[in-house]
Amino acid sequence: MPDVIVVGAGVVGAATAYYAAEAGLDVTVVDRGPVAGGTTGAGEGNVLVSDKEPGPELDLALLSNELWRSLAGRIDFEFEAKGGLVVAETPAILEQLVELAAKQGVEHEVTRDVSGYEPHLTPDLVGGVFYPQDAQVQPMLAAARLLSAARERFGGVRLRTGVTVTGFLTRDGAVTGVRTSAGDILGGAVVNAAGTWGGSVAELAGVHLPILPRRGFILVTEPLREPLIRHKVYTAAYVTNVASDSAELETSAVVEGTAAGSVLIGASRERVGFDRTPSTTVLRRLAAQATALFPVLRDVRVIRTYCGFRPYCPDHLPVIGADPRMPGLYHACGHEGAGIGLAPATGRLLAQLLSGERPSLDLGPFRPDRFEGDR
Repeated sequence: MPDVIVVGAGVVGAATAYYAAEAGLDVTVVDRGPVAGGTTGAGEGNVLVSDKEPGPELDLALLSNELWRSLAGRIDFEFEAKGGLVVAETPAILEQLVELAAKQGVEHEVTRDVSGYEPHLTPDLVGGVFYPQDAQVQPMLAAARLLSAARERFGGVRLRTGVTVTGFLTRDGAVTGVRTSAGDILGGAVVNAAGTWGGSVAELAGVHLPILPRRGFILVTEPLREPLIRHKVYTAAYVTNVASDSAELETSAVVEGTAAGSVLIGASRERVGFDRTPSTTVLRRLAAQATALFPVLRDVRVIRTYCGFRPYCPDHLPVIGADPRMPGLYHACGHEGAGIGLAPATGRLLAQLLSGERPSLDLGPFRPDRFEGDR
């Protein structure tokens, strides 16, 4: 019988399994699909501190940033410590960016000549703020390699894909395992790392998590012979959209290159349920915003597009920790678009809880029952 059952084989579930195994716990990971088959497989791989307001999420991002760099030094996956450049179209926007960077208290550089960072940017920009800690990871590869490394280095990790959790096993009001399409699995604790479907998994245990899907589209260009874009580049509107509560369509220019030579173009946000219908309106808007930022991209072909669903929480904070309403149940979901970046810290903190250690960060702001009064 495993010490921990992790529901979800995305990057958050993989990181939780890795750190739990490192702590000496026996782990079983279950997922109804393949590894990274959900939101992780539709992500850009952002590892950002630049878009976080001062507070608990920024603290989580800084811890995770350190952990990603440590993991990349020990496990073979694509990790680029490229830095992020937030650009401003007007002096007023630049002033806002500089004020935010000062409040964040993280390493940054203010510039009025963004061409020194990105030679192909439009000359219409008035400046920007560069964050050297921002990075990018290939999320599908990272999730797969975290799970394989956990099995090879620590043992005691089993992966069961194609297995759907259909309910929870309980005794005396506490979780003792899960019911699945392949039979019951008993365990000492269950971690809900189901991402966008974290609310549905919580409902199976009789607890409420208001996690909703927030759709986003990505454009992928043909591989380029020479890299045109050195860093992750986005406009100030991206920060505003991340923090927005609107269900309506919002888009902002986010552009970055990849190790494979393609350029990724985003970002859009809208709450339309789990509708995967391609939207030419959104795709055209993203393309127009990207070429306005980088005119050189007008001659580059887009070879594919895809969409994914961010696990949106009303207060824009993830749900991390033990659920006091159901002993034995833990949550690691609701990270919205930051799940890939925040995965190692989330996994590490949960592993500390599960092994009886004091968590490195205060988990109070992320507590699972904080929405009870909102129903």
